Amino acid sequence: MNRNLIKSAALATVAALGFASTVAFAHGDVTPQAVDTSKLPALKAPVDKNPFAGNAEAIKIGSSAYNQNCARCHGLGAVSGGIAPDLRLLPTDQPTDEYFKGKVQNGAVRNGVTYMPPFKDVFKEEAIWAIRSYLVSIHVEV
Repeated sequence: MNRNLIKSAALATVAALGFASTVAFAHGDVTPQAVDTSKLPALKAPVDKNPFAGNAEAIKIGSSAYNQNCARCHGLGAVSGGIAPDLRLLPTDQPTDEYFKGKVQNGAVRNGVTYMPPFKDVFKEEAIWAIRSYLVSIHVEV
């Protein structure tokens, strides 16, 4: 009987460690997903103000792009689970447009620790503005 108890405890420990390692890497190495912006007008030059503000197609594309690429850290519906900021609370003004674009392109590093990877080589600017359009559409005032 003692032997069965020890085997059960060992099996439970191995299972728990396996589950914990899966959870620990759930937010880790994840390949960013492509964002299809073909239904949006192509930008001829970089801009610092959201050119797609209020554009229904951009909001739809941005919602999908957000859920595939941002939600794992910033939460579904942009409601933070504590890992990263709640993006519904970002101001909706032009200076924040510029800040948002820069943060997405360059990421966030503090004291040598990467809190958000840079996406400048992953997302076209149209994709960044589509995500911003989605976030503005679900903005919450505090």
